Amino acid sequence: MIPIPRRTASRVSLAAALILAVGGCGLGEEIDREVNPDRDLPSASASSAGTERPGGVRADELPEQLPSGLDVRPTEVPSPDPTDTCPSSGVRMLPGLVEPAMGLRAMTVRLTNCGTEPYTVNGYPSVQVLDEDREPVDVRVLRGPEEITTGVPDPGPHEVTLKPGESATTSLVWRNTVTEADVPAVNAPYLRVAPAKGRPAQVLAPDGGLDLGTTGRLATGAWTKVRDS
Repeated sequence: MIPIPRRTASRVSLAAALILAVGGCGLGEEIDREVNPDRDLPSASASSAGTERPGGVRADELPEQLPSGLDVRPTEVPSPDPTDTCPSSGVRMLPGLVEPAMGLRAMTVRLTNCGTEPYTVNGYPSVQVLDEDREPVDVRVLRGPEEITTGVPDPGPHEVTLKPGESATTSLVWRNTVTEADVPAVNAPYLRVAPAKGRPAQVLAPDGGLDLGTTGRLATGAWTKVRDS
């Protein structure tokens, strides 16, 4: 009889924890408090994933060594965040998660100084809502969220100077309300955002897009510096 080599079993465990923080100013809590002030906010929890793999092969069934002559290399997966290069403007903008709350929507845009010189912003960003063809949609962009909600604070215009590596955020707020049956609801997948009017803009694709209903309004908050925690 030919002896069968024993395999060394190993256990592989993965732990994932998700903590949602929007702009460092409690945006998610403010929205939840406006919708239901008596409800406690849920806490983030971590869960573990098993080692079951597609096709019924488990991680502990893999041999320690592969047969000779077999070339197995990991597939390169591109990074989901376009952070490999810095735009010529010296700043990079990325959209945050959209937080829904019974028709009220809010998200942040994070601006990071990826250049080598200080970068200053003051006041509100310049924002355009774009359709699938990246053409402007007829939406009124407001300075300050007061016409949409009082649950999202706005610091107002003030000068923010970012050293290389530092960031600032702006809040975007809207409502997914349909009040006119004969008016098509707006669902826009893109935003064109500039740190200020006249400065170079970047096109962003928020996860899920912007479902503005028939309100035709999008409110912005003033740029606020992200403080080191």
